[in-house]
Amino acid sequence: MSYPRKGEKQISELANGLIDPVLAKRAGINTALLGSWDEIAGEDFADCTRPEKIAWARGGDDGSFRPGVLTIACEGARALFLTHAQGELIQRINSFFGFSAVHQIRIVQKPVSQAFKRSRTPPPLKGEAARRLEGMMEGIDNEKLRDAVKRLGTAVLGKKGR
Repeated sequence: MSYPRKGEKQISELANGLIDPVLAKRAGINTALLGSWDEIAGEDFADCTRPEKIAWARGGDDGSFRPGVLTIACEGARALFLTHAQGELIQRINSFFGFSAVHQIRIVQKPVSQAFKRSRTPPPLKGEAARRLEGMMEGIDNEKLRDAVKRLGTAVLGKKGR
């Protein structure tokens, strides 16, 4: 495995550095929120929702921060279920940010673009790639960590085999 030399940056770092200010200005969100949306939304809503923007409230008279309103695009009838689960979703979003960033969710019914949707489980590896991944996971005893490494390895090694 090779590591970037000192002073070099990965393309994703550069792209996020360029995209984040635009997203922040236009939608009040960042690429980290978009990239983590599947985990934040959970299995029930990852495939039918997409965060669109956060409308940040102006601070109080004392200059204090006030949480914003997150607009979420949701497909069809699933919006009703999302409405009932919004309290839990707000908690997950605020846990992601590490502070009370959002106090309300606004749901907009509309199709979620296919470009945003991702398969949650890549096809299993076969042959040499599967053996290589098993070798990499040797010695990992924690089941959750092992599952996470397996998902990551399957996604990475599966892309290389294409």
